[in-house]
Amino acid sequence: MGVLAVFAVVAFVIVAITIVSPILRNARRQEIMRQPFPPEYEKILASKVSIYRHLTPVLQDTLKQLINVFLAEKHFEGCDGIEITDEIRVTIAAEACLLMLNGEPHFYPSLSSILVYPHPYVADTVEAIGQTHVETTEMRAGESWVRGSVILAWDLVEKEAGGQGDGRGVTLHEFAHQLDQEDGRADGVPVLRRLSRYESWAMVFGDEYQKLKEVIANGRDDILDEYGATNPAEFFAVATETFFRNPVGMQRRHQELYDQLKEYYRADPAEWISKDSALRRLGGSDERVVVRPLNRVV
Repeated sequence: MGVLAVFAVVAFVIVAITIVSPILRNARRQEIMRQPFPPEYEKILASKVSIYRHLTPVLQDTLKQLINVFLAEKHFEGCDGIEITDEIRVTIAAEACLLMLNGEPHFYPSLSSILVYPHPYVADTVEAIGQTHVETTEMRAGESWVRGSVILAWDLVEKEAGGQGDGRGVTLHEFAHQLDQEDGRADGVPVLRRLSRYESWAMVFGDEYQKLKEVIANGRDDILDEYGATNPAEFFAVATETFFRNPVGMQRRHQELYDQLKEYYRADPAEWISKDSALRRLGGSDERVVVRPLNRVV
C-alpha cells in the first residue's frame, strides 16, 4: 500500500469516527433517558432539591431524564473521607442539569469528574503582588477547571439546594463556570446560539457588572452577591445563582439581566414559582411528557 493510500485510509477512519461517534453517543443517551427513574432518587429530589418542587410535572420528567444521563457519564469522587452516596450524586446532578433543562443538552463535554469535600477546603493558590508571585492558601467552597473536574463542598451544596442559602448556590455557580469555559476561556460570555446575541449580551452584562462594582464600592447591598464584582466570569456565575435561586427578586431589580439569562437558559424560574403557586391554590396539575429528544450532540 502506497503512502497516499495509507493517508487516505487514516483520513477515512478519522472522518468516520467524527461522524459515527456522536451518533452512537446520542443513541446511548436516548436509551438512558428512557430508563425508569429510581423511586429512591425521586425521594431525594423531593426532599433535597427545593426548586424541583416548583417545576411542572413536564419539567420534572425532563430533569429526571437528564439526571439519568449525567449520572451515567460523570464520575464522583469523595475527598477528605466523605463517602459518595446517592443523595450526594442525585442532588449535585439535579442542580447541574437544571442549567440544561430547557436548552440543548450538552452534558458538560469537558467535565469527567466531580470531587466532593465534606466542608469548604484549603486550596493552594498563587497571588500576584506587584511583579512578585506569592504562593498562599485559601478556603474554597468550589472550583471549576477548564478541563476535567468540578470541586464542591457538600455541606454548602446540601444547604443551598434545600433553599437555605440566602439566594446562593455553589453548584449552580461552578457549573455556570463550566458553561462559560466551553470555548476555552473564562470571560463571562458562554457560547450563545446566534451571533446577533453577543452584542446585547455584552451591553447588558457589561453595564450590570459595572453597576455591581459601584454598589459594592459605595457600601450598598444588592441581591447579586458581591463576589460577582470580582471579574466578568464571576459575575456570570453569580448572576446564574441569583437567576435560579431568587428569580423574582432579580426580575424586579435587574429586569434586563434576567431577560438575557431567560433567553440563554430558555427558562423562566420566576414563572415556575408563580405558576406552581397558582396550581397549588387551584389544586391542579400539568400534563406528563415522554422521552425528550436531544437537539444537539456533543
